[in-house]
Amino acid sequence: MTGRRGAMVLLVLALGCAAGAVAGWVAAGSTVLVAPVLDGEPETTSVVYSAPLLTLALMSATAAGVLTVLGVARLRR
Repeated sequence: MTGRRGAMVLLVLALGCAAGAVAGWVAAGSTVLVAPVLDGEPETTSVVYSAPLLTLALMSATAAGVLTVLGVARLRR
């Protein structure tokens, strides 16, 4: 897998990893109700994040970055 074709494969894989990172990041957050601190106060909302999904998103973003660099470097050779 050398040359222009290999570079395009790497860039397509990078795009897939980037899409996976975005999907993982969006799926990681969920809204929950938080009890009031004092009596008579309204409930508030907070966002809770899933650690495994955040890890997946960050690893996918890292892979996308590495694949992008490799693909662009191969295109420029």
